[in-house]
Amino acid sequence: MRALIERYLACYNAFDIGGMVSLLSPNVFFEHFSSGELTAATQGKLEFAALAERTAGLFHEREQTITSFDAGNNAVRVGIAFRGVWAIASPDGAHPGSVIDLSGSSEFTFDGVWIGSIVDRS
Repeated sequence: MRALIERYLACYNAFDIGGMVSLLSPNVFFEHFSSGELTAATQGKLEFAALAERTAGLFHEREQTITSFDAGNNAVRVGIAFRGVWAIASPDGAHPGSVIDLSGSSEFTFDGVWIGSIVDRS
């Protein structure tokens, strides 16, 4: 499970959307929460890929780093440190080139050899 998550994050950091999607179950479920509010949700690879393409354009650079790893039966909770450099003006008023640093977590479940769901919280 850890190796699969590390491959997914390596693809994310490299803006390799195809690589990310190749690691997902056909029916992958994704949610992103920011400050406790749901900001994005997808069902299936096509919706996930479309969201990933849109959000990739927001950043010149981005990196998620694992800060903790807690594995359960069929789920893993990973602590994440995120650093990004905005490519565009952000909704909170940051200008292109501004750096954003966040911490949060991602919860992964698995569907056989694939990632079955991802829930991001920041």
